[in-house]
Amino acid sequence: MSTPPDPTHYDQTWTLPGPPTRSNLSAADVSSAGLLAFAAASSVTVVDTRSLQLLSSLPLPPPPNASLSAFVTAVRWAPHSLSLSSDFLSNDLVVAAGDRHGRICLLDLRSRSVVLWFETATGTKDDGSGVQDLCWIRTRIDSWILAAIQGRSLVCLYSVSSGRCFYRYDAGSEMLSCVRRDPFDWRRFVVLGFGGLVVIGKAVGEREEEMVVKEVRVRTDVTELERLMERERDLGGGNVGTGPASAVFEGRYCVRCEFSSRWRDVLFVCFPRELVVFDLMYETALSVVGLQRSGKFMDVLPDPNGELLYCVHVDGKLSTWRRKEGEQSYLMCTMQELIPAIGSTVPSPAILAAVICQSESSLQNVGKIYADVPHTSFTEEDYDNPFDFCYESLPVSRTHLISISDDGKVWNWLLAIEGLEDSSKDASDIIVLTEASEVPVLDKNSKDGADKPVISVQSELEKGRARPTYTSGNTGEISFKMNLIGQLQLLSSTVTTVTVPSPSLMATLACGGNLPAVAVPLVAVGTQGGTIEIVDVAANAVAACFSVHGGAVRGLRWLGNSRLVSFSYDQANEKSGGYINRLAVTCVRSGLNRAFRVLQKPERAPVRALRASSSGRYLLILFRDAPVEVWAMTKNPIMLRSLALPFTVLEWTLPTVPRPAAPTRQSSLSLKDRIVGVSADSSTPANSSTQESKTASAEGSQDDTAESFAFALVNGALGVFEVQGRRIRDFRPKWPSSSFVTSDGLITAMAYRLPHVVIGDRSGNIRWWDVTSGHSSSFNTHREGIRRIKFSPVVPGDRSRGRVAVLFYDNTFSVYDLDSSDPLANSLLQPKSLGTLVLELDWLPLRTNKDDPLVLCIAGADSSCRLVGININDRRVSYGPQTEPIKDKFRPMPLCAPILLPTAHALALRMILQLGVKPSWFNTSGTTINRRPHHIPGAALPSEDLRNYIIHEQQFGDAAVPEMLLKVLEPYRQEGCILDDERARLYAKIVNKGSAMRFAFAATVFGESSEAFFWLQLPRALNHLIKKSANKSPPKDSVAASVTQLDDAAMLTRIMSGEKSSLGSGKTDPLGYSQLGFMVFEQKELWETASERIRWHEKLDREDAIQNHVHDLVTVGNLEAAVSLLLSTPPESSYFYVNALRAVALSSAVSKSLLELAVKVVAANMVRTDKSLSGTHLLCAVGRYQEACSQLQDAGCWTDAATLAATHLKGSDYARALILYTAAGALQEAMAALRMAHQPDTAAMFIIACREIHADNLSNMEEDSDEQPGSSVKDKVRVLPGLNLESEEVMVVDELYGQYQRKLVHLCMDSQPSLE
Repeated sequence: MSTPPDPTHYDQTWTLPGPPTRSNLSAADVSSAGLLAFAAASSVTVVDTRSLQLLSSLPLPPPPNASLSAFVTAVRWAPHSLSLSSDFLSNDLVVAAGDRHGRICLLDLRSRSVVLWFETATGTKDDGSGVQDLCWIRTRIDSWILAAIQGRSLVCLYSVSSGRCFYRYDAGSEMLSCVRRDPFDWRRFVVLGFGGLVVIGKAVGEREEEMVVKEVRVRTDVTELERLMERERDLGGGNVGTGPASAVFEGRYCVRCEFSSRWRDVLFVCFPRELVVFDLMYETALSVVGLQRSGKFMDVLPDPNGELLYCVHVDGKLSTWRRKEGEQSYLMCTMQELIPAIGSTVPSPAILAAVICQSESSLQNVGKIYADVPHTSFTEEDYDNPFDFCYESLPVSRTHLISISDDGKVWNWLLAIEGLEDSSKDASDIIVLTEASEVPVLDKNSKDGADKPVISVQSELEKGRARPTYTSGNTGEISFKMNLIGQLQLLSSTVTTVTVPSPSLMATLACGGNLPAVAVPLVAVGTQGGTIEIVDVAANAVAACFSVHGGAVRGLRWLGNSRLVSFSYDQANEKSGGYINRLAVTCVRSGLNRAFRVLQKPERAPVRALRASSSGRYLLILFRDAPVEVWAMTKNPIMLRSLALPFTVLEWTLPTVPRPAAPTRQSSLSLKDRIVGVSADSSTPANSSTQESKTASAEGSQDDTAESFAFALVNGALGVFEVQGRRIRDFRPKWPSSSFVTSDGLITAMAYRLPHVVIGDRSGNIRWWDVTSGHSSSFNTHREGIRRIKFSPVVPGDRSRGRVAVLFYDNTFSVYDLDSSDPLANSLLQPKSLGTLVLELDWLPLRTNKDDPLVLCIAGADSSCRLVGININDRRVSYGPQTEPIKDKFRPMPLCAPILLPTAHALALRMILQLGVKPSWFNTSGTTINRRPHHIPGAALPSEDLRNYIIHEQQFGDAAVPEMLLKVLEPYRQEGCILDDERARLYAKIVNKGSAMRFAFAATVFGESSEAFFWLQLPRALNHLIKKSANKSPPKDSVAASVTQLDDAAMLTRIMSGEKSSLGSGKTDPLGYSQLGFMVFEQKELWETASERIRWHEKLDREDAIQNHVHDLVTVGNLEAAVSLLLSTPPESSYFYVNALRAVALSSAVSKSLLELAVKVVAANMVRTDKSLSGTHLLCAVGRYQEACSQLQDAGCWTDAATLAATHLKGSDYARALILYTAAGALQEAMAALRMAHQPDTAAMFIIACREIHADNLSNMEEDSDEQPGSSVKDKVRVLPGLNLESEEVMVVDELYGQYQRKLVHLCMDSQPSLE
């Protein structure tokens, strides 16, 4: 069932996720704003890709009838943008997640909550069909649906507005792998199967009848797939199961696909040993390349900056592939390691997922527009950056790749193609130097079909990185480089135990006192891999990792605040028997490990547990069915004594805490008063003071340098031993009453803090005992046996000293207040939203004030380490989200992610960047940024003088708004959290390059890549319009000029021989291409792109391929070649009649002689059939190009319509046909479209940019023109149509923009700054 937008919040105040595993099915996605979301166990982890800092980890709540959350198996960022809408679907930080149980939800990163649960098939007969992949599809401009692969072969489409599934597609026996959206048409998507099935779907609405689905198939060898399936059937008793197919194969067989970001209908498909380039329009493979010896393919990632492919291999390698000139065939260029050999464990960690960071590519496009803007991400001024690299050559392309390994590491790789710019212009000149080793690749399109290598790759290892070099015989040198520029370490293995340091004055002072020492905000975590992770809870990061043991860490304790003691054990060989116990002391400061208690022979019993005193001076080693050893943990540990008693549990005393404040009449009885039977009403101040003095005397009688531990024996007896120096003696406490010792349960847990001892047994009973008075009390929890009891920290002002956390044997916990009148009634059960079992818990002792929250640190069974906040008041204790559980929040570097600011403040920053602000505004005097100052000229101005930062006087809206927004953003600026060094320097370069560049920069920073492309192309579009208006267009280079009159005899010979006419080929720049190609509108560009596609299909001889080829030729205006291809249709073909009709009609538009020739050929050959696009071709034959463009647009062929319009149409027809109103001169229509889309800010920016660009063009024309002032040429372009200030439409936009600004200011004032 779907839920309302405001559900229950998580109780976790902080979560450090465990490492991702193959059970997470490589679920990872990067948003357009540069935020990485990936699945780790049952959580969705979010990381900032620029600074590689952990932002948040959102555990999925468990199902209603379960206490455990399933593993997350799919994540996908919602493609929504910043807006002032209150609709939760318009939120810019929403991620969709699916789990192994088949549940799908939307998670809001800002509120850390689930905003929507989709109505999936879980809980029915389809239960267990886990989610394998997710994809967002846009049906209308304001409507999105979510496509999901569930189980092995089911595709479900969900409506976001209702949360319900409105369409299902069952692939039958075909196992499905992934679903991807077409970047050219967001309504279209493809689903890929493991056996090569490709399901092409198109959604034009949210009803089943508005879905169009078609199946095609990519031919591949499925022998290995069938063998794996047979093995799974044998292991499963003839049944493979209904879960996701990727979970069945566990990385042994991977099939992935991605759309090309440049070429429409081109799909890259990787099978384990094949890379296929598939054309969806022609339904055929354009090229197939196979691997011979290299590791199997795992994923394919197209480079957004050029025509390169990056293929991730199962063995952790990354191969780079480059497209051949004029073909859709790729050659391998490099093979490099994603896991460096230096510093890695053996065996090497496995790569689980890899993604391309699109935000960095968009930022690169902004920087490449002007020659004086650096191409590189870092400039040579960054000498203090340890990750800077001095590149001697000019980079052609730079791409950021993020990889995730199963040891909990996130790697940030910089993939750079370097060399002279013109060296990339001729791909055929680049040759590969082979020196060390070869990586043979099989070309499966070769005519002879032989398995022969078509490329050899140099493998050179230099400083742990492969550096292949590629040279050009004529134009220079190009090299492909890969450098590691960042790494984030999360927990590296499954968590086995967790421990926190206990504050103790004896650890730092020579004598005791009444206040505990301040504890460090560190948590030590032991893992299954034998490592000890030191977690800094203030920075939410792993501060250090020590490899201590060869096996799992089974016990871990702090020795004070700077040392750790741990143990592991292995069973000796079967012949000798026994156990090999390993104990070690680790210094957190130096990282040195020192083993102690090293024996030559195996022991009879393994170590069961460790218990360290709060000062770290003493250690108890508990063995299974063996004596307990007491050690003095000096520089060289010394065993003091072996206690041969049948202990069941031992616990050291916690440091003495201050006495609680005197209770009021409304407060409950204290633990001690209730034990001795004195009521609050009968007690007097004198009695209270007398009792306090007696207690203080009893507690102070003990030597402050001595430490004691309480114990329980098998027979239920209790006792306390005191250790001082090397002496161990009986503390001789006052024993509890005889009724306290019962035989109904073995004591299994204990907590000791003077003067109270709390114990729990395997029957769920909790008892506490006052060692100074001997009084005791008890109650039953009605739960399973108790495994651990922990006293909560107490600070001055607390009214309770008896609050404990209890961990049960069913791996759940509860919190009880023993000072309350009814501890069971006032207990706090484990929150259901935790979604995991608890392996270990302890309180984080960082409270310094009674108003500070209690924070419980737990180790989850999902390998996570979590902090759970607990609200405290005089009446009850409850869980609650704490935004600041740790007072001293710390980050190693400022978190410069504007998208994470509160929505109103983010919109304010975007407006400031758009309007223009002096670069010196980014120079701050904050203590954080001083460690890494921006290299921007200009000194920061006083905070009260913010108006001087504004560059230009505002042309639209309220002139007072920019200064008010600067005041709102001042807290972020002082902390250096606006922009990082690279983006601040780039803004300083482009801020005076025009409004369009500022608008593009602001859009890129906030992840609006499509909007950024629009602003980058706007100057070109207006320049195109002005040149047309002034009749100064460049000489015609149209397609018609290239079409010559045919020679009848030659044409007849070519037709009868079946030879196909082809277009001339031109050089392209496969490495220099960027995402700006999305918005080409120039006639030459459109024609060259279409001509490039035609050359790929010339060798295809299938009938359906020929029909598509004819369509391409007609679109670019090459009617001669189209007639030649149509007339070559054999008479026995079912396409003959329709081809003959089109050939006659098209030939009449070329020449009379060609028409006569076509009639002769058609008369000699007769046949029948038709195709849907024939109407378009006939319209072109009679010159009705406007109707042909409309028909192509109705069919969704927008690129073809634009190409056809650019070839044939002029004037108003061209304006109606092109998508980009601007390039055609329909500026009023473009502005009205933005206003109707409820984007008043974008409409105002559009007017500002157009007027500025128009003025610059007029200025340039006056300088370059030799004509007299007032010439007719200038008069034609003097006024920009529809955008003069007196226009009614412009005045409406001005008013709406002013209203938008004022609303934004009010929202900013109502929103508190948030630096997290």
